[in-house]
Amino acid sequence: MELFILRHGEAGKSLPARRQDGERPLTTDGEQQVREVARALSSLKVKPDFIVSSPLKRARQTADISGRALKAKVEVWDELKPEGDKKAFLTKLSKLRHESRVLCVGHEPFLTSMIDDVIGVPNGSGIILRKAGLARLTITSFNPKTGGVLRWLLTPRLLKQLS
Repeated sequence: MELFILRHGEAGKSLPARRQDGERPLTTDGEQQVREVARALSSLKVKPDFIVSSPLKRARQTADISGRALKAKVEVWDELKPEGDKKAFLTKLSKLRHESRVLCVGHEPFLTSMIDDVIGVPNGSGIILRKAGLARLTITSFNPKTGGVLRWLLTPRLLKQLS
């Protein structure tokens, strides 16, 4: 399975209440970042079978912009919330066809912690996934444990150059 992991674009300032924070939208710059990422994905010939997104507004916006550009359907998965359950997320992925190409849109620190788990390095390995940054993993197994290889880790600046 090919797993493309995209952190949402730049959003407004964090809000103190968790409920309100979930409705924080992308900024104008964040929307532009995501359009550049989508163009870069297109130029890299990335064609996900579908996109899965956190239900938080900034992630959904990122997924929707990407979905329109890549002509891919977007699904919302609660497992991709910032406080999501990595094990539940990976279990849900394991039920998909093993040839699937999935673009996941979510938040930090969930995403880098999940990447660390999949590639088998301790959490806090030093991987930094910036806002509108992209990683590509090849999942090699789901059983008995999810394992894979990190293929790319691209910054928004590099993605902009590719767009």
